[in-house]
Amino acid sequence: MNILTILFITNFLRTLFIILIIYYVFRFLGRYVFPYMLRRAVSNMVNKQQQYAGQQTRQPEGKVIVEKNQRRQTHYAKDEGEYVDFEEVD
Repeated sequence: MNILTILFITNFLRTLFIILIIYYVFRFLGRYVFPYMLRRAVSNMVNKQQQYAGQQTRQPEGKVIVEKNQRRQTHYAKDEGEYVDFEEVD
């Protein structure tokens, strides 16, 4: 046989072998590893949600609390108005 034919066949078989290995690795990961990781992530989220729900204090039913933002409000004198800068539109 010609040397080029032998090299072509060996490279083709090596490429085919690598493709099969990658296929079986992804198949293994998809069947065993990814579901495990997904279950673990979901259980972590559930635990965090339960911790968050446990930290909230329950108010008796019918009791309403209004929280007001304590922002600084600028007070103007009654005779002094608020300055507004108008721009002329053509």
